[in-house]
Amino acid sequence: MTKAVLSTLFCCVPLGIVAIVNAAQVNNKLAAGDYGGAQESANNANKWGNIAIGLGLVFGIIYALVMLESEL
Repeated sequence: MTKAVLSTLFCCVPLGIVAIVNAAQVNNKLAAGDYGGAQESANNANKWGNIAIGLGLVFGIIYALVMLESEL
């Protein structure tokens, strides 16, 4: 859940929200005894959090390079 929230706040909001939704499903599935579903939701939350962080870094680097180029 932490990665999902941080990726939403600092990187890529739409993909971070997908990660939060998947992370929120984990506890409900565990409580219902669906251990396989809980693991799948956790894996999906991790995947979408990583994608959001990656896109945030890529766009941040591109933005920095464009700003640096405009200064020169």
